[in-house]
Amino acid sequence: MAEDWVAAERRYEGPASDASTVPHLFEAAAAEHADRPAQLYKGGVYDRTLVDGVLSPAPSGEFASLTYADMRSLVRHLAAGFRELGVTAGDRVAVFSPTRMEWAQADFALLAAGAVVTTVYSSSSPDQVAYLLDDPDATGVVCQDGDHLERAIDVEADLDLEFFVTFDELTGDQADDYGSRPDVYTLADVHDLGERAFEEATYEAWLDERGAEDLCSLIYTSGTTGEPKGVTLTHRNFLVNVDQVLARFGDRPDKDPDLPTIDATSRAVSFLPLAHVFERTAGHFVNFAAGVTVAYAESPDTLREDFSMVRPTVGTSVPRVYEKIYDAIRDQAAESDARERIFEWAVEVGRTYHETDDPGLLLGLKRAVAERLVFSKVKDALGGELEFMFSGGGSLSAELCALFHGMGLPILEGYGLTETAPVVTANPAEAPKIGTIGPPVRDVDITVDQRVVGGEDFPEAEGEVGELLVAGPNVTDGYWNLPTATEDAFTTDEDGRWFRTGDIMHVRPDGYLEFKERLKQLLVLSTGKNVPPGPIEDAFAASDVVEQAMVVGDGRKFVSALLVPNPDSVRAWADREGIDLPADLDAICRDERVREYVGREVDRVNANFEDYETIKKFRLVPVEFTADNDLLTPSMKKKRRNIVEHFDDRIEEMYAEGDDRPDEEAAA
Repeated sequence: MAEDWVAAERRYEGPASDASTVPHLFEAAAAEHADRPAQLYKGGVYDRTLVDGVLSPAPSGEFASLTYADMRSLVRHLAAGFRELGVTAGDRVAVFSPTRMEWAQADFALLAAGAVVTTVYSSSSPDQVAYLLDDPDATGVVCQDGDHLERAIDVEADLDLEFFVTFDELTGDQADDYGSRPDVYTLADVHDLGERAFEEATYEAWLDERGAEDLCSLIYTSGTTGEPKGVTLTHRNFLVNVDQVLARFGDRPDKDPDLPTIDATSRAVSFLPLAHVFERTAGHFVNFAAGVTVAYAESPDTLREDFSMVRPTVGTSVPRVYEKIYDAIRDQAAESDARERIFEWAVEVGRTYHETDDPGLLLGLKRAVAERLVFSKVKDALGGELEFMFSGGGSLSAELCALFHGMGLPILEGYGLTETAPVVTANPAEAPKIGTIGPPVRDVDITVDQRVVGGEDFPEAEGEVGELLVAGPNVTDGYWNLPTATEDAFTTDEDGRWFRTGDIMHVRPDGYLEFKERLKQLLVLSTGKNVPPGPIEDAFAASDVVEQAMVVGDGRKFVSALLVPNPDSVRAWADREGIDLPADLDAICRDERVREYVGREVDRVNANFEDYETIKKFRLVPVEFTADNDLLTPSMKKKRRNIVEHFDDRIEEMYAEGDDRPDEEAAA
């Protein structure tokens, strides 16, 4: 690739280039953007301990703002307070909370105090909480509220925890049980301790105690394929990735002013888990480095309302959320037949317009009508000022991505892993290519290992196909206290040391990458054929009939699928057809008329795949895959092993001994 933007990325000097640690980066950003709003926090959601004395309370249901100068003052005092609790350089301290304003403040404060921040997902089970506190030998844990505190205290018997901190006030029995413990503090207590003890020279000395190669954070993998591993990420790993991201999406001097950027005029809504590396870097470190105003949705139930109030210009999310957004838009359009037809027409116009190099006058007029009737309303529902959105943490359906582009809401898909801090590739605003995860960001080297899987397994791919290997300054040195796992994760050749991603990639001749599948999730049929389930599942992303899909067939003769139907769509179809369905969703899923209806959607998807890749049998299941029922990770990836165990009986039905015929043949 010889485009000018590639050379401009290499020349770019970002805000992290002069910083040696993440706290240094935050201090510089806070000084540069002192009077600008840094954080927006909502009233009526939490019983925050920092209000009434430290911060002004936000009116219920409304957002209040905190400037960069105010945030810096708060972070400094919290850092001094954590030092008063005994935190010293290199101590591991866990944050156990959903994403919220205080998570970000505690993160910067703990890092400034010299701690290594280790994270615990808010949805973690007691066993997971115990493991995620014990494995890093955490000395303290910062919790959201009394419920999280209780879960941490319940597992403390075998741990060496010195203190507990809560963001919110303790109430009821929890206040009685834990409020008088000398090792339990509120975040306001920590702030007050620090405000009294703070000395600027001492604070700066703490920052200077840590360097770029020191450990910054332990982030644990999702555990989709086994026990979570603690990925060791240094300050340098994060700083490099911040500038890699901003080199691609920041306010570079060469950028066309019509292109969207991340800069000090940007606004974002943070709602993905900060315990996950994607939001931690892209929605947190990158945004504050660039002077962005970050609002915290703090409740998935109010996300649409929060978008309307904040009016974000940039969004960061995972494919499942974009699927949900599209479902909500489509469902609203389906409230009447006329509106549904207009919506479908507009979507097709938008997609055609986007995919046409020279749209011409007629298509341009159609696009203008579609904008007025449909697209403008969609944009208004998302705040009205979104310029572009990022997608990471999983594979996004190309069809769904094209639909958003067609509506004038470009989604720029990228790719990364916890071990790469995380961004490896991303579609540039200058030249996005739907169906790809973009070219590598600067200073990242890639190659593919074709020894396990290669081009012969994907004959349609022009270029190289294999397991992606990555090298670069954003790549981890390994896993916490797991030397064997670290050794297995890397390979060395004459070109250096490479991290094995475990992902099958197609490196196209134009330098853009296409994600094929996780190597461990590739289905190897008993016929010898390799089938990546991801593209088949993604083909249902824009379906109004199927809510979720998981393809199975490893070691079997043919491909089958577990499908979660959209109950509203199924019931609407039944009403139109005069079909009386049972009330129970499980009974609906076993109803032959419903299976036939969904089967037509399966036929539509199958038409896009080779015969050996097509779904020969399927079963409808009445349970949505969610993080709450442990069928999705907190970052909304499928826990395939759990799903298989949960629906083992349905899978075995499809592969009954001696019956390898498709459903329609078996029913004849």
